[in-house]
Amino acid sequence: MRAVVFERNGGPEVLEYKEVPDPSPRAGEVVVDVEAVGVNFRDVYEREGRDYGQKPPAIVGVEGAGKVVGTDERVAWMNVPHSYAERVAANRDNLVPIPDGVSFELAAAALLQGITAHYLAFDSYPIREGDWVIVHAAAGGVGLLLTQIAKLRGGHVIGTTSTDEKANLARQAGAEEVLRYEGFADRARQIAGGEGIAAVYDGVGQTTFYEGLKAIKPFGKIIVYGAASGQPDPLPVMLLAKHGSLYVQRPTIQTYTRTPDMLRERAGQVFDLIRQGKLEVRIGTRYPLAQGRQAHTDLEARKTTGKILLIP
Repeated sequence: MRAVVFERNGGPEVLEYKEVPDPSPRAGEVVVDVEAVGVNFRDVYEREGRDYGQKPPAIVGVEGAGKVVGTDERVAWMNVPHSYAERVAANRDNLVPIPDGVSFELAAAALLQGITAHYLAFDSYPIREGDWVIVHAAAGGVGLLLTQIAKLRGGHVIGTTSTDEKANLARQAGAEEVLRYEGFADRARQIAGGEGIAAVYDGVGQTTFYEGLKAIKPFGKIIVYGAASGQPDPLPVMLLAKHGSLYVQRPTIQTYTRTPDMLRERAGQVFDLIRQGKLEVRIGTRYPLAQGRQAHTDLEARKTTGKILLIP
């Protein structure tokens, strides 16, 4: 079979599309023919050698959807190593069933980012009717889904984006206001009536974190779930007192899906929203699996919107 492999850590140039041995399942695993692969920033971190995933040499990626070999069983996953490939060996505990009405591509596009958006809005900070929240990178994969779920919960969303095109996408998803990143805190406070924002959902990290502290109302929460621009600088905790007895969380999806039952329940809720037409999953770009390097290049350059898929 063919796969996207990195034999050393580095930039997108280290990714190679090459022939590799078929996977050999261990006890508790099945082999899946991959129909679609989800591309995520965590794959970039894995490739770069941060504390994510596999060490080289390895096949990159963890998310996808496909059919169990020899069956008609349609499954998706968000935590199966070596997923940028035509076939993967997957532990049954990491697989969730794809319901009727959800395609392989939608399942691969929705699972990791959809579950992330779901736990952010329901658990990290449970959005209440009338809450004003900031969603950074609102035209990204998580951002578009989180904006929609926030609206379903009765919240008001201020999105941040870098271009007019992305701002339009954020508005289509339900953002009531869309701002640029520079100096967003003061404007966001004004929009929310002066007191401040209930929660900031920050997947950008270094370039937005400290500005976000200025936007939050007393007892509010900033949730740093990603670091597209790098990790925030160290936080002097007394700043949380200065800005109004604030809370900061750094969640991980692994905590919110740490058992097979938790994973399947959360995935089922996301898929139900999709089937009911309440959650639109935007697939921004599809690349052939052979173009995994280009997918990473475009993702890091923030040239994409919505979800990036690789198609074997």
